[in-house]
Amino acid sequence: MKVVVVESPAKAKTINKYLGSEYKVLASYGHVRDLPSKDGSVDPDNDFEMVWQADSKSASRIREIAEATKTADKLILATDPDREGEAISWHLLEALQKRRALKGIPVERVVFNAITKNAVTTAMENPRQIDQELVDAYLARRALDYLVGFNLSPVLWRKLPGSRSAGRVQSVALRIICQRELEIETFRPQEYWSIEADLRAKDGTDFKARLYALDGKTLKKFDLPDEKTATDALNAVKVGGYSVSSVESKPVKRNPPPPFITSTLQQEASRKLGFSAKRTMQAAQKLYEEGRITYMRTDGINMAEEAYSAARRQIESDYGARYLPEKARRYSSKAKNAQEAHEAVRPTDFSIRPEAYRGDGDLKKLYTLVWRRAVASQMEPAEFERTTLDFQSKDKRATLRATGQVVVFDGFIKLYTEGRDDGDEDEDAEGRLPKMKEGEHADLKDAKSEQHFTQPPPRYTEASLVKRLEELGIGRPSTYASTLSTLEDRDYVRLEKKQLIPEDKGRLVTAFLENFFEHYVEYDFTAELEEKLDVISDGKLDWKAFLRDFWKQFHAAIEDTKDLRVSEVLDALNIALGPYVFPSKDENGDPKENPRECPLCKEGELSLKLGRHGAFVGCSRYPECKFTRPFSADAEQDGAISPDGEELGVHPETGLPVLLKTGRFGPYVEMETDDKPKRTSLPKGWQPQDMNLEKGVKLLLLPREVGKHPEDNEPILANLGRYGPYVQHLRTFANVKDIEELFDIGLNRAVTLIADKNASRGGGRGKAEPLKELGKHPGDEQPIHVYEGRYGPYVKHGKTNATLPKDVTPDTVTLEQAVELIDAKAKKPAKKKAAAKKKAPAKKKPAAKAKK
Repeated sequence: MKVVVVESPAKAKTINKYLGSEYKVLASYGHVRDLPSKDGSVDPDNDFEMVWQADSKSASRIREIAEATKTADKLILATDPDREGEAISWHLLEALQKRRALKGIPVERVVFNAITKNAVTTAMENPRQIDQELVDAYLARRALDYLVGFNLSPVLWRKLPGSRSAGRVQSVALRIICQRELEIETFRPQEYWSIEADLRAKDGTDFKARLYALDGKTLKKFDLPDEKTATDALNAVKVGGYSVSSVESKPVKRNPPPPFITSTLQQEASRKLGFSAKRTMQAAQKLYEEGRITYMRTDGINMAEEAYSAARRQIESDYGARYLPEKARRYSSKAKNAQEAHEAVRPTDFSIRPEAYRGDGDLKKLYTLVWRRAVASQMEPAEFERTTLDFQSKDKRATLRATGQVVVFDGFIKLYTEGRDDGDEDEDAEGRLPKMKEGEHADLKDAKSEQHFTQPPPRYTEASLVKRLEELGIGRPSTYASTLSTLEDRDYVRLEKKQLIPEDKGRLVTAFLENFFEHYVEYDFTAELEEKLDVISDGKLDWKAFLRDFWKQFHAAIEDTKDLRVSEVLDALNIALGPYVFPSKDENGDPKENPRECPLCKEGELSLKLGRHGAFVGCSRYPECKFTRPFSADAEQDGAISPDGEELGVHPETGLPVLLKTGRFGPYVEMETDDKPKRTSLPKGWQPQDMNLEKGVKLLLLPREVGKHPEDNEPILANLGRYGPYVQHLRTFANVKDIEELFDIGLNRAVTLIADKNASRGGGRGKAEPLKELGKHPGDEQPIHVYEGRYGPYVKHGKTNATLPKDVTPDTVTLEQAVELIDAKAKKPAKKKAAAKKKAPAKKKPAAKAKK
C-alpha cells in the first residue's frame, strides 16, 4: 500500500477515486506545524533557530499519517504545487522523522496543477524529492514576518496606545492607502474649460466635435483657464463655415488579455462580481478541489499544451474558424518578481461550458469568469477602425476635431471584455462618424463652452490595490487576500462602496512608521526583500545570511525606540497629520488664521494626545482648559461643543437639565444626578447638530430593562455598546439591528433574539460560534475570537482560552487586553490532576468444580 498525503479532505476524496485501492489518501488539513506566538520562536542569537509546534488537531493528523505508514511501502507527499505546499510537505517529513515513523520507507514528492485523473496519474509517474531551495525561501519568509510582527507590534503598543499591530506587507499596503487619502485631501482643483460643437454632415448625420486648435495653436488641457478666454474661443467657433481639412482612418487591433493569474483573478472578480479578494480565493479553492479549475495560486500566464488544443477546439466549435488564430497565443509576464513555474488559472475541461456547470452561487459566477477569460485569450484580436476628422472654420481661426471608432470584427470581445478601475478611460466610448472627404462642408448646429475642474485621484479599491502591490513587487499574489482582511480586521481601513478608506488608527500607525521606521515601509525596500526571497528559492542566496543582514539593521532600529519619549512621538504626528487633523480651511472653505487655535479658550493650541484607548485632540492649556475632541478631522465641528455642555432642555421626569457634551471619544448626552452623572454616547449615524431634547431623553433611558426572562426571572437589558445596539440576558449578548428598536423593543422580541443567539452556539453539542473576531495575534497572525462559554465569556487563540475578567464584557474587550490574557494563560503550566488512588484488585473466587 502507498500512503498519499494531500492538504484538504475534499481533494483526498477525489484523488482516492483516481488512484484506486492500492493507495490510501489522507489529508493534512493545511499546515501541521507553526511558530508558537511567544518570544523565542525565532532565535536570532542561535542562528535563527525556529521552534515549530503542532496543535492538538494537527498532532492527531500527524499520528494518523504515522500510523498509516507502519504498513505502507511508500509515502507520497502530494501537497499543493507552490511554496506553501512545499513547506507543508517538508513539515510533515520533519514531524514523521522525529517520531521515527518512516523506518526506511521511500518518500516521494509529487505535484499536480489540476485535480483530474490524467494530471494525478501523470504526477505519480514523475515523482521528485522535496525542493529544499523552495523550503529555504519559505523559512526565510516565515522568520522575516515573525521578526517584524513580533518586534514591531510591541513598540506600537507602548508608543502609540490603541494601535494593534504592524507587519512587513500589511504596513506597506496600509501606507499606500493612507498616502492616496492624503493626496485626495490636499488636492486643489484646477479650473479649465472646453468647447464642444454639434455638427451635421450633408447626409444629415449629426455628430459632435471639440475645439482642437485656435489661431494655429493646438490647445492643451489648461489653455482655456477661465470663462473669459473660453467665451472668446466660443465666439471664434461660432463663426461657422466648417469644411473637412483632413481625414485620417486607420485600423486598430486589440489583443485579448492572458488567462488569469492569482492577482488578476482577484481584480476582475472585484470589478465584475463585487467579490472581496478573500471571497474570490475561497470560491477558487472549492473549484480547484472539485477538479474544475487548475491551481489558483500562480503567477504563470501560459497554459499546458493540451489546454491550448482544448480551448482552440471549443472556439472553433462555438464561434467558427474566423475567431480562431492560426496558432496558439502565448504570453510573457510584465509583473515584477513573477514566478511562472505553474500554469495560469484555467478550466480543467473546456468542454464544460459555464451554463453546463452545475455549481451555484459564487462557484458558478467565478467558473464563468475563468472559462470566458481562458477561452477568450486564444481568440482572434478585436479589429476597429478609428477615424479622425478635422474641420476648419471659414476664417481659418478655429479647428474642430471629431474622433470615432467602429468595430470591424468583434473577435475576443464577443466573449469577454476586461473590467476597468475608477479613473481608467473607456477606449470603446467613441461612436461612429459619417463618411466624409476632404473639402466637404459641415453645418454648425450649436456650440457651447463647459467649465471643468480637475478631480482628485480615486481611492483604492481591492482590485486597484492588488494591482498596485503587484506593480511594486510587494508581497505575493497568494497573500493579498489575507493582507486586505487583516487591515479591515484591525480597523485600520474600512470598505465603503468598494473603496478602501483609512481609519484614524490606520493613519496614526502609518504616520508613526513613516517617522520612526521609514526604511521598513519604503516600497523599494519591501520589493527588494521579495526579490531576495526569490533569489533564495533559486538557490543563489543563503537564507540565514539574508536574515542576518536584515536583523542587524532592524534590531538596531527597534533598540533606537527604547528611549523614544511619547512627547517626541506626538510632535512628529502633529506635523505628519497636521493637514488632516488641523485642516487649514473651515467647513465653508474659508482659510483659518490659526488652524490649531483652541475653539474654547482661544488661547491654547490644539495638539494630538495619546490616551489608553488611542489618540484624541486636546488643548495645550489643560487642566485650565478641558477642551477635547476625537482625533478625526470630521469631528472638528463636534469638538466646538463646550466641555461644560450645551443644554438641550429639561428632562420631563426629573426636571434636571440634559446636556450635549463632547470628549475624547466623541459627543454624548449627560444628565447630572445626586449620585453621579448619567451619560450615553451618541450612536453611529447620529449627528450632534441634529440632537434635541427628545433624542437626548431616549438615550438617557439606556440601559433599560425590557422585562424578566420567563425561564429564570433574570432581567433582560437593552443597551448601546461599542459595536452597536444589543439586548443582554446574564452573559448572553444579542445584536439589535436598528438603534430605534432599543427604545421600544418588547419582551417577546428580546427573548427570541436571546434564544436565537444561544441556538447559534450549537446548543452545547455543535461547534460554538464566536461572538466576534478581535483581530490577529501579533506573534503568529492567527485570529483571536470572543466566545460565550458555560462559565462566562472568554477569548480564544488557537488552543488557548482565557476567561474575561468580571469588569470586562465581550462588548468592551480590546485586542490588546485579549493578547495579554492569552499570553499570560499560555505561560501558566497546566494543572496536573491528582492521581486517583488505585483500588486493590478484588480477590478472585475459586472456580467451581464441574460436577461429574
